[in-house]
Amino acid sequence: MKLNSNYWEERYKKKEIAWDVGEISTPLKEYIDQIKDKSIKILIPGAGNSYEFEYLLNNGFENVFVLDFAQSPLDNIQNRINNCSKNQFIKSDFFEYKNQYDLIIEQTFFCAIEPSLREHYVQKSKSLLSNYGKIIGLLFQFPLTEDGPPFGGSREEYLKLFSYDFNIKTLDTAYNSIKPRQGNELFFIFTKKINQ
Repeated sequence: MKLNSNYWEERYKKKEIAWDVGEISTPLKEYIDQIKDKSIKILIPGAGNSYEFEYLLNNGFENVFVLDFAQSPLDNIQNRINNCSKNQFIKSDFFEYKNQYDLIIEQTFFCAIEPSLREHYVQKSKSLLSNYGKIIGLLFQFPLTEDGPPFGGSREEYLKLFSYDFNIKTLDTAYNSIKPRQGNELFFIFTKKINQ
């Protein structure tokens, strides 16, 4: 099984998207609610149907961009949301994309890529962040298997993976996960290290 754009396109067309909860998840909503500077530049990679994007727009954030390499989820978002422009939609492979952002929001993208790409994900996220930029979001907390996606992982694995390039501000079991995911999500805030 190759997790390329065709694979994800088929999943969306067949509505095989069990990870899609139909609304923004509570941990991300609560994090967004405390952001005071609504001018920051935000990227949501592997966006899927991105209820986070919709929530951000509805709450006064304008400098928000979604990236996916499957067209269907981008079309779904555009069909659902009117108050955005076409340049906020980026059809691209995350690993080939170049730009700079203040904040990256992670929601079920990391767990959907091949585990062999995780180090590359860390490096790419770092390269996409401006100085003092942050990556925040949710990582799954269940044993890593080959039966994904989604692929799991542990707090220890994530610390080892991210600590060289990021300052670990928060990496804790989310207290406010939705019921089906309670105990299985780690909420994190990592800031880019700029001394390397």
